[in-house]
Amino acid sequence: MLPSFLDPWSESLNSLWWEPGLNASDTKLLGKRQSSGAFDHNPNGSEFLWILEDTYQGETFFDRWDFFTGTDPTNYQDRNSSFAKGLVYVENNGKVVMRGDNYTWLAAGVNRASVRISSVPQYNTGLFILDLDRVPWGCATWPAYWLLGNGQWPNSGEIDIIEGVHDNSHNQVTFHTKAGCYLDPSVNMTGTIEQNSNGTDNLVCDGTVNDNSGCAVIEWSRASYGEYFESQGGGVFATKWDENEIATWSFYRAAIPQDILAGTPNPSGWGTPAAKLVPNNCNPFSSFFINMSIVFGGITTGDWAGNSYATSGCPGTCEQRLEDPSNFVNASWIINHLTVYSKQPINGQIASNGGSASVFAQSTFASIFYPSLLFGVATSLFI
Repeated sequence: MLPSFLDPWSESLNSLWWEPGLNASDTKLLGKRQSSGAFDHNPNGSEFLWILEDTYQGETFFDRWDFFTGTDPTNYQDRNSSFAKGLVYVENNGKVVMRGDNYTWLAAGVNRASVRISSVPQYNTGLFILDLDRVPWGCATWPAYWLLGNGQWPNSGEIDIIEGVHDNSHNQVTFHTKAGCYLDPSVNMTGTIEQNSNGTDNLVCDGTVNDNSGCAVIEWSRASYGEYFESQGGGVFATKWDENEIATWSFYRAAIPQDILAGTPNPSGWGTPAAKLVPNNCNPFSSFFINMSIVFGGITTGDWAGNSYATSGCPGTCEQRLEDPSNFVNASWIINHLTVYSKQPINGQIASNGGSASVFAQSTFASIFYPSLLFGVATSLFI
């Protein structure tokens, strides 16, 4: 029989005690979770868990971010100025706001103040889940949320998870890399690969060619960007990056998977991703995507917004649009939280039925969380 403190494991073959969002270093086993919802799997059948690594939320959200002030067509503000001007703040309900200046009339040719931040922690793979109520939208806006490798661009990679311009109604996911990485058009994804001027799919992710466009995938859903996304109560953008794939999903509020809400994300149950890059034409990922920070920025204007304004259907010119602050009342990020999970391999197979499933699951959890008790636990499993 099991020791008394492991009694919960004996309730059924498919029930495990697990705390949603449990850190890998934590030793608490709390809260029942079905194994079918907690375990993800690799293409070879081996299984793993996504373990909470970082949370960016509420009053401490901005603690681990750098404020970008480099040369850019946008007038990015430093940390002190951003807080002093009310461009970043946390509401009483914990929602994080980042916005462009929407209260100052500008003279012609002056760039509107805005914010761009980069996470101090850097990542080499992970599961990134962003829950937000609004992505900035409107004419002369160019919002983006992305992962950016350190060093000379684009040698360490860039993954644009959210990107749009003006009044776009569909999100664009883009990969920028050094030479040698390509999209695979045979991969199953719901988005549409952006095309070249000759009508063929642009599969080249090399960020140094084709006007630095990278390889982009346009999401099919109108609820993936802009005013309509906000009207649905916002939602979640999820990005899985491991050795097998880089895949993105977007869910408007009513369609967020229950496992995400519970803090036990399992991408294998989310259906076909909107965009997907696989290593067969971009191998290995570890040479193209390295030491990546999380970045929010591009709230107002910028190269893409300025260069495309004339054909956007927006009124007047981009410079005229920038002068009036009332044009940017919707140019703000409203973020509930951003969580990052890391991959924790599980030794042994977890069968859906049969006594061996319980044995493998129990011994695996004991080895991870109670290594000093492994021998005694493993012995008791077979008594």
